[in-house]
Amino acid sequence: MVIMISQRQKKLNMPRGCSYSALPSKVQLKNSFWSISIEECCAYLYTSHKTGLSSQEDIAYRKYVYGSNFLGSENVGFPFFHFLKQLLGNFLMILLFASALMSILVGNVSDALSIIVAVIMVVSVGFIQEYRSEKSLKELNKIIPHYCHVIRNGQEQYIEAIDLVPGDLIRLSTGDRVPADLRISEAIDLGIDESSLTGETNVIYKNANAISKGVYDIPITERKCIAFMGTFVKHGNGLGIVIGTGKDTEFGAVILDMQHIKSPETPLQKSMNHLGKQLSMFSFIIILIIYLVGLIQGRSWLEMSTISISLAVAAVPEGLPIIVSITLALGVHRMSNKKAIVKNLPSVETLASVDVMCCDKTGTLTENHLTVQKIFTLGRNGLIDLSSNFKKSLFMEDKTVNCLLNIANLCNNAQKITNKKFVGQSVDVAIMELIEKCGYPDNRTIYTRLQEIPFSSDRKWMSVTAYPSSMTPSSSVVYVKGSFEEICMKSVSILEKDAVEIPLTKDIIDKVDKVASEMAHEGLKVIALASLFGSSIDDKSFTIAGLIGLLDPLKKNVRKSVQYLVQNSIRIVMITGDSEAAALSTAYKLGIPIQYSKSHYINENFKDFMTIMSGNNLERIVTPRQKMKIIEAFQIRGNVVAMIGDGVNDAPALKLADIGIAMGKQGTDVAREAADMILTDDSFSTILDAIDEGKGIYYNISNFIAFQLSTCIASLSLIAISIIFGFGNPLTATQILWINILMDGPPAQSLGCESINSNLIPNCPREKDIPLLTKPLLKKVIISSFFIVLGTISIYIFQTGKNTERRSITMV
Repeated sequence: MVIMISQRQKKLNMPRGCSYSALPSKVQLKNSFWSISIEECCAYLYTSHKTGLSSQEDIAYRKYVYGSNFLGSENVGFPFFHFLKQLLGNFLMILLFASALMSILVGNVSDALSIIVAVIMVVSVGFIQEYRSEKSLKELNKIIPHYCHVIRNGQEQYIEAIDLVPGDLIRLSTGDRVPADLRISEAIDLGIDESSLTGETNVIYKNANAISKGVYDIPITERKCIAFMGTFVKHGNGLGIVIGTGKDTEFGAVILDMQHIKSPETPLQKSMNHLGKQLSMFSFIIILIIYLVGLIQGRSWLEMSTISISLAVAAVPEGLPIIVSITLALGVHRMSNKKAIVKNLPSVETLASVDVMCCDKTGTLTENHLTVQKIFTLGRNGLIDLSSNFKKSLFMEDKTVNCLLNIANLCNNAQKITNKKFVGQSVDVAIMELIEKCGYPDNRTIYTRLQEIPFSSDRKWMSVTAYPSSMTPSSSVVYVKGSFEEICMKSVSILEKDAVEIPLTKDIIDKVDKVASEMAHEGLKVIALASLFGSSIDDKSFTIAGLIGLLDPLKKNVRKSVQYLVQNSIRIVMITGDSEAAALSTAYKLGIPIQYSKSHYINENFKDFMTIMSGNNLERIVTPRQKMKIIEAFQIRGNVVAMIGDGVNDAPALKLADIGIAMGKQGTDVAREAADMILTDDSFSTILDAIDEGKGIYYNISNFIAFQLSTCIASLSLIAISIIFGFGNPLTATQILWINILMDGPPAQSLGCESINSNLIPNCPREKDIPLLTKPLLKKVIISSFFIVLGTISIYIFQTGKNTERRSITMV
């Protein structure tokens, strides 16, 4: 056995001295590391949570087995194949290309060149758009830090993150970006921002404890002993064992999903392909009949082949793809003036058919910035609603509120930077912004800190011990901030009017608890503040000052926009990783009807999932793959789905949706590259203008298609009638191209440039299966074609009797 391993290592150029069978395979590496202890994890990976890996040969072997810590995209292939894909994916283009080949076969090279130029012009637009979209996969590599701190053989080193392997011991500190998926082995106040992966804005506090409940059904938001690649260490420090690198990480799953996603055809592309098939079937039957009639009349096969080429060219509106592309491009230009950049031309019209809009809550519907909404004390003002009644006098004249804000100020680590903005934890930043808005000074400059106990998910509070710098440490006060339940257990009194202390009775506790519950029910994040003279945090004799309720507010005009969409039969589905109370509160404020709101269905089978989706407008605690599942469920049901998001975790869903819309300011590079449309002002209301533009474009396209088809059918009918009645061929292929592209092009284009008339455009989404050529339009086309043929054949007959055939053709 040893000999066989050595031979295999030699054959594969493997480092000597490594056990080939000891380490787990890539498949085995996808273990439930959160459910086992750190000792079991280290034993499984043959490493140490104290000294890390020790052998360079072992490290080299692991890098060979597991690969580099890199999220590189697959080879996108040669540009030619992308160009060919665009050509073969459009049925009208195939028809035109076939007409060009037939023209070459009968010697009409000039006709063939004219058709080929038209094909290249149209296909190039789609080719450029698709080839550029591959950048979205490359942007994912930006989430991996270039360097990281690793402990190997007991010595800390600063190495490139790309060289990490499973089993490495990583040191994390405030400001670091996690370089790989880690099993936490040690954590000291380790708070990690996982919003780039989960969309949840709250800092997740990590620890080294294994999770005993379940093994395979733990949402990533609950894996407190795992740190994920690309997430950000907001504060604290810790150690962790690498359990996944590169594409074997949670972010690696995102890139694998994106590589396998094929962007769906837009409704317009489907309609154009359907129209092309209809035209080809109709023209093939007519051409076959005319060909047989000509042969029966005694005409040569060469003459009839030339005539058939003319018929084939006449049947295909060569100018149509060009005009559609120009119309879409003009729509893109108009939308750019309305703060919406469209990357994929057909996506402009797709918005006209959207009937389900999935929205990421944080940063899309809300500002992604916590603000203080309510303050409650037993002082003279009681509950203060700052969202509707902000007055400085409410704060300056209320001593109890003054005490509350002083505690919030001192128990705070947010700092002001050069551009006059605060940075730090979102709660601390919101409190400091309120203090500044009220005109209060920052008392931290005149206080001396003795001690700080940071927040932890176990304690659910943080404290600061400080005293005025002008006094001695004996005047120290412990200031505490955290959950009401935990602080209430440490308190014996509460401040009432004029900051007078009174005993904390059961009735008062019930009263304050009721207010806290009401705030939480409204989706507010509730924190309590208290203080204690002395320096012992263990002394359970604190005095509660009051409560502060914080909320990520809705964006300006977003409620009005959502109501407009709902009234126009567009279903809004809000996707969020926040708490159920916060999610329900936001949905209520937006006016989104909620019929079902649970999270357990995420892991159910797909059939049950689709059944539940039929009545659900709120999705909670969702990963990138679960977002894709939501999009796919709606698409299978026959809906046209738009996805609006801004994070890396939204990227796969943005790419899978019929149209992906990303935020331009707050959106990540990955989200912007994966999306079809970018809102440069991050305004949800911009989507309303985009939808109206899409409906207007479809209306205009329908009009100029009717115009162009009238000419095409008239040309086909004219040649057919001439053959049947024994006349000469009235039009050559080149003349038909001239008519379709140059003569009919500008008038058709003018129809495509018409301004949007809201009175003519329906408010409801356009059904995606409705063909471009509806019965009313077909009736118009037939009538127009009849009069064109009647006039043209009359002129042809009249001129044939007086002039040469060449002049007759020219007159036609």
